[in-house]
Amino acid sequence: MSLLNREPAVLVLADGTVHHGQAYGQTGTTLGEAVFTTGMTGYQETLTDPSYARQIIVQTFPHIGNTGVNTEDAESRAIFAAGYVVREAARVPSNWRSERSLDDELEAQGVVGIQGVDTRAVTRHLRSAGSMKAGIFSGAAARRPLADLVAEVQAQPSMAGARLADEVTTESAYVVEPAEHGWEGEPLHTVVALDLGLKAATPRHLAARGIRLHVLPATSSFEDITALDPDGVFLSNGPGDPATADDQVALLRQVLDAGLPFFGICFGNQVFGRALGFGTYKLPFGHRGPNQPVMDKTTGRVEITSQNHGFAVDAPLGEPVMAPEAAYGRVEVSHWSLNDQVVEGLRLLDRPAFSVQFHPESAAGPHDSVPLFDRFIAMMTEQSSTSEGA
Repeated sequence: MSLLNREPAVLVLADGTVHHGQAYGQTGTTLGEAVFTTGMTGYQETLTDPSYARQIIVQTFPHIGNTGVNTEDAESRAIFAAGYVVREAARVPSNWRSERSLDDELEAQGVVGIQGVDTRAVTRHLRSAGSMKAGIFSGAAARRPLADLVAEVQAQPSMAGARLADEVTTESAYVVEPAEHGWEGEPLHTVVALDLGLKAATPRHLAARGIRLHVLPATSSFEDITALDPDGVFLSNGPGDPATADDQVALLRQVLDAGLPFFGICFGNQVFGRALGFGTYKLPFGHRGPNQPVMDKTTGRVEITSQNHGFAVDAPLGEPVMAPEAAYGRVEVSHWSLNDQVVEGLRLLDRPAFSVQFHPESAAGPHDSVPLFDRFIAMMTEQSSTSEGA
């Protein structure tokens, strides 16, 4: 569809703030939590990250859609984001890998967006007022009385208390084999991954390192996991409030009690924190973008990481402490944000388990944290050697 002579559109925030623009993608109405992401590249990976479910993404980078869209770079089976806000949409994509325009992709997947918005002003507002309920209204919907639009935005459910992992998880279990990703020889280990909103790059990284990965739906039981006789368990990223993940918390405690090596990222980090007895809380505007600086206590290095989270674990920085659930022994904050000191990783000192609050699969983003996959594999190898020697 041409980007010229588009239908009018408005972005309406819950506090009554209104930004006018033109329709982008599907014309109509969408509701969600307005959040901003600071990535300069990787808009396709951003849109197809299931962690953005029920959120309206505001891109701070002003030019979006320049390289079009292709099938290969999608991180999940669909766009789960509720809506999309950009300043200047590309009129014509130009890239040798482009298969179609972003505008056409948004329309094909029914994603309501808006272009021509001063996204810098929106971002500055969200940084001050916090992420909030919002709506995009285009075409005939944009011509409704503003008071009606604000009321509709305010009436939608809050992200706090939202249980969303079940909505984005895989419908059925599947296996990712190392041989499919360049590994020669027998698999090194078998890992079960609980899909809470898994991105496609994560299985690729593990498989390329010799890991046979069994991906299970978010509602799977401990018995489903042990039936596969895994060497380790992985909990993925995903959307929603970790306070609603009681089932996954109980499941992870069974994993830890069994002594299985564990690695979690993003939502998996928050579930891990809860399993250890820590609380979680909602951040004012979250961390979203592939340019977030984090300190890794283990290496002493500062890593630039890719992040997408609006909740965090409430655990103390500094020296190791006993986990509130004392049976799990000592725990330390292994990573923290250099922007605001938010917990970005946890590590048990007496059991083989750790997690991070960011995306080491780097899709899109820097490669600083890719060695975390190797750390997980080394942990499983050490655990297997210990078990064989016992």
